[in-house]
Amino acid sequence: MEKKTRFMGLEWLRFLLGIYVMIYHTLHVYPQVNRIPWLRELTSMGFFATSTFFVLSGFLLTHVYFNNNTLREPAKTFWLKRFCNLYPLHIVALVSTVAVVLLAQWLSIPPDGPAASPRFVVFDTNEANVSRELLQHYMTNKELLLNAFLQLTMLQAWNPLYLTFNAPLWSLSTLFFFYLTFPLLAPRLLRIQHRKLAISVIFLIYLLPPILVIAFQGWGMPWTGLLQRGPLLRLPEFLAGILAYSLFRQHQQIQFRPQGVLLGCLILFIVASFLTATWLFTRSGGKHWYYLLHNGLLLPAQLTLVYLSALIPAPKTPWLQRWLPRLGATSLTIFALHVPMFWLWRTFEPLITSQTRECWQDWQVCVDNAANTPLTVTGYVLFLVATVWICLQFQERFVVRVRKGLLARLA
Repeated sequence: MEKKTRFMGLEWLRFLLGIYVMIYHTLHVYPQVNRIPWLRELTSMGFFATSTFFVLSGFLLTHVYFNNNTLREPAKTFWLKRFCNLYPLHIVALVSTVAVVLLAQWLSIPPDGPAASPRFVVFDTNEANVSRELLQHYMTNKELLLNAFLQLTMLQAWNPLYLTFNAPLWSLSTLFFFYLTFPLLAPRLLRIQHRKLAISVIFLIYLLPPILVIAFQGWGMPWTGLLQRGPLLRLPEFLAGILAYSLFRQHQQIQFRPQGVLLGCLILFIVASFLTATWLFTRSGGKHWYYLLHNGLLLPAQLTLVYLSALIPAPKTPWLQRWLPRLGATSLTIFALHVPMFWLWRTFEPLITSQTRECWQDWQVCVDNAANTPLTVTGYVLFLVATVWICLQFQERFVVRVRKGLLARLA
């Protein structure tokens, strides 16, 4: 079997994407973020990181599973491996989130504890001036059962109305759909000779749905949810990643590598795209920018970022050579587990730091003290470090072992 190059730059990239998504989902809770100019804005582009991860997935899977243009193993074997890699992580993230929410509900520590419930959801909409209270909803028994079924079958991304339980798990659902299409579509894409033209066509196809939704003023449901996580509508990112690898491989074969002015222009293009998108999304006031930036407009920058990251040479430091693949492999676990871990952190940090002698005599005193104790920046840094360490241990001691065990039984 052909020995595959390990792209250490992509290990860096996928680990950092996981960290960015975690910060995107958690930093806004801290009012201290407003003290640093533009920090809130620069950490508000979670969709850039998720889309880049989908592009990277198509790129890496093509590199790993294709020899020339031939899938190295049967499609059923590929699907089984991907299922065994995703499903145990998904179920643990789902169950742990429900357990943590129920714990927060039982402790009932303000501001989030009293209203905490696995039934609680927020309808997805991009409409302006809509009160958040009008969008909040507690699922009925039928809705709860339906969405539990969707979660257990990894179909939750197909619900366009709202996110349930552990919101970021929609990305695992969408990713698994991409895996199902991979053995069917990747060989056909790799046979395309005009790769740049094909990428351009996919780029235009990807932009078409948000343009149509904007033209028909579809700011509410279900259009926002469909564009945000609809697997079919997000598929162009994954397919573009496959084509990007095909182009990368062609360039490697002819020993082409961007250098000098060209390399500088490509890096500047990525940075300028991200900063411009940040300003348009957070400061311009045009609600149409969310749809365009989320679904397609940033795809060229994301493809360029993945392409250039693949060119980063392996580090010479031995400990980095050992740690980078481990950290890169932890990215999906960070995606899946940071929400329940942050629920725990934001519940127990104020509870612990506000301890007084009276707490041992009256639980309500503890609750009142915790409710009036703000989260700290120091605590947040500890949360980030602890989450990475726990996710690393969980990935290596649980996910890898369960995957091997399932493959041994099912293969």
